[in-house]
Amino acid sequence: MVPNQGDFRLTDWLEILKQQTAAGDQMSDTVAAMLADPAITEEQVKTLFAALEQQADFVEKLRMALEKFDHDFPVIQAAERLEERYGDLAAGVAEKLKALRASAGT
Repeated sequence: MVPNQGDFRLTDWLEILKQQTAAGDQMSDTVAAMLADPAITEEQVKTLFAALEQQADFVEKLRMALEKFDHDFPVIQAAERLEERYGDLAAGVAEKLKALRASAGT
């Protein structure tokens, strides 16, 4: 069943932001550990990058929903910081992928 426009207003956007922030904290630790593993493969790094990009897209949509429903500026800022965190994580993974490809070419 597809919810109508009114049902979206019942969504607890703040709870979703809280859960996503906790997931972002955990993801930061997980990504750092994975990238530090010398046995990580290029395929694993590509998969990790794709997952981070997907999460970043979700958080962007979350931020837009928070803005649409006129949440307070500090809430919007928290969503923006989370969005930036995923962007930074993805950039770090992209650098690792670049390094792996460079070392494979030598």
